Amino acid sequence: MKTIRGIKLGGLQQKIFNLMLIFIIALVGVFVAVSIYQQNNLTAIVEEADAEQQKAITEVSEETMEAVLEAAMTRSTAFQAYIADDLFGDVRSDVLTLQTFAAELFEHADSVSPHPFYPPDKANDGIPSAQVQHETGVDPNRSEALALIANMSEIMVSMFKNSDKLSSCFVATTDGNILFADDRAGAYFDENGEVYDFNVRSRPWYKQAVEAGELIFTGVELDSFTDIPGLVCAAPVYRDGELVAVVGADIFLTSIDDYVARTATEGGFICVVSEKGQVLFSPNADGLLRAELSADAPDIRQSENAELARFVSEALRGSTGLEAIVVDGKEYYLTGAPLETVGWAVISAVDKETTHRPTAAMLENYGDINAASARSYQESAKHSMQTFIVMTVLLILLALLGALFVAQRIVKPIEHMTRRINALSGSDSVFEMEKIYRTDDEIEILAESFASLSQKTQDYIKEITEITAEKERIGTELALATRIQADMLPNIFPAFPERPEFDIYASMDPAKEVGGDFYDFFLIDETHLGIVIADVSGKGIPAALFMMISKILVQNYAMTGRSPAEVLRAVNNQICSNNREEMFVTVWLGILDTVTGKITAANAGHEYPAVMQHGGQFELVKDKHGLVIGGMEGMSYKEYELTLTPGSKLFIYTDGVPEAVNAANEMFGKERMLAALNSEPQAAPEEVLRRVREAVDAFVRDAEQFDDLTMLCLEFKGGDAGEK
Repeated sequence: MKTIRGIKLGGLQQKIFNLMLIFIIALVGVFVAVSIYQQNNLTAIVEEADAEQQKAITEVSEETMEAVLEAAMTRSTAFQAYIADDLFGDVRSDVLTLQTFAAELFEHADSVSPHPFYPPDKANDGIPSAQVQHETGVDPNRSEALALIANMSEIMVSMFKNSDKLSSCFVATTDGNILFADDRAGAYFDENGEVYDFNVRSRPWYKQAVEAGELIFTGVELDSFTDIPGLVCAAPVYRDGELVAVVGADIFLTSIDDYVARTATEGGFICVVSEKGQVLFSPNADGLLRAELSADAPDIRQSENAELARFVSEALRGSTGLEAIVVDGKEYYLTGAPLETVGWAVISAVDKETTHRPTAAMLENYGDINAASARSYQESAKHSMQTFIVMTVLLILLALLGALFVAQRIVKPIEHMTRRINALSGSDSVFEMEKIYRTDDEIEILAESFASLSQKTQDYIKEITEITAEKERIGTELALATRIQADMLPNIFPAFPERPEFDIYASMDPAKEVGGDFYDFFLIDETHLGIVIADVSGKGIPAALFMMISKILVQNYAMTGRSPAEVLRAVNNQICSNNREEMFVTVWLGILDTVTGKITAANAGHEYPAVMQHGGQFELVKDKHGLVIGGMEGMSYKEYELTLTPGSKLFIYTDGVPEAVNAANEMFGKERMLAALNSEPQAAPEEVLRRVREAVDAFVRDAEQFDDLTMLCLEFKGGDAGEK
């Protein structure tokens, strides 16, 4: 660089001056090009105004339409659900009345005379009447229960006549007879004029009422005699706790079916979903919301359409708001309301596309906005041109006069700053503020930033040094904690080489450096072996500490000779007495009699054990769980017994095995675990655990391990092996 009369040619001063000259030339160019730009900009303004107006119309229209739809559809759906639910409520009341009458008859059977009953008579076709059918091989004339309930004939006929909802009402006895009232006597004869036998006790309504022990509604099925879709409301009748009859009523649902079919309009319809998530009534012939019989209909809650599945689940629990959901490739507005009596739900649907038609019509009337935008542009362009000319002249004068002054003011402190920064060396040097940098502008801010950054850099280096040292210390302590935890668990195998009557092997792989799972096995005396597996809530150091306390307590109490239930109760009370962090641990504790092979066990909220009897395969033992240890003080635990024969095996584990997940977030599951166990059930315990771990690793692949994975396998070889 050369300095001529205070101006450094090639330096920052010259560059600033050149910038000003270029700026002046550019202004002239801009002035020439501005008119062209304004013309091009007009098109952009018009298009932008058009887009803004369409957006505003669309947003306001859609918001208004959604608000109106939500209010109207929600009220309409709730009203439709109320009407439908009223039908089922009346039927429920009728069935409860029949249940009461039947119970009274059986309660006072000794004081009630037998009543005559009759088989179906074609002459009664179309006339409300009571008649009897029975199962193949059953003689109704020998049924005392049938003669007793025949006293309800007049009540049932009267109930049928006075109800516009019932297609029939009936009482079925436990000996295979049924008394029913309806007006379809002619439907019960075959082509030969013989009365159909009726499999009373195999009918779904009979089985469901008996299994439930209370009033039930069946799913939608075809009537056995008319093939008309309907459902049955049924309830069991007991005398002294013993089942004596099942009462019920048939409901033909043709009216609901017809009503639902009539709701199919352009872009809208309603459908009815059962408590099992099955579409019972719908005008749609295909798609997810098509109607099918209960035996064939899929559960929509299990559909791949997750949004629809969630919506149906919410509608079965209570009334929903308006939601936009894609069904079969088309977006619908949906609302739902429950039928509380039967647990069903009514769902109303409106095609979202049809609701947007008013918006499309409004979008055709936006010409005025475009015209106003064009006029506004012309006025703005004229004013801008005048302002631009005046500002250009002023800027040219100011730029030429101020270029040198500004360049000199900027360059001098920057040059000094550059020299000072170049002079810095070593980690102890710090950039400091000087008087020359006090320019009350960005240069002063820049200098202050350099000074602050310099100081922060030194502080950061010191902090990083301290953090690095702390991390190294923590890493060393975690490695030590991992070794200590591993040493706390039995890890020398074979564990009891001098005891041939059993073989045992276990492993624990923590998800973090230290884990919350633990296993343990120890000889209580010469003939009893304690076996423990447990899973502490949480992970890491807190879980490891809680694990060590729990392990020691369980072993100490077990060594006193207490039963598993007593040990768990004592450990639970001990932990609950000072458990401020509210942690808990699931525990399975078993005590093996090494002579008889009997295991006495108790389960505190832990996974089911798996047992393989000699020559068989591993199966889960679904034992009764008690509350987790640490959950509530004063809890009691139940014991149960498992008997192992020579060659049998016991496999216990923590939830890290079945709940291991792969990259698709799928769980390994107990079925895959059992398959791995049974791939070679006769293998030694160590081999059994290896096969399970290999199956888990093959399933999980590269997914991260989120939970501790702990397993234990015991093979009982029998007391005779000990003698040998």
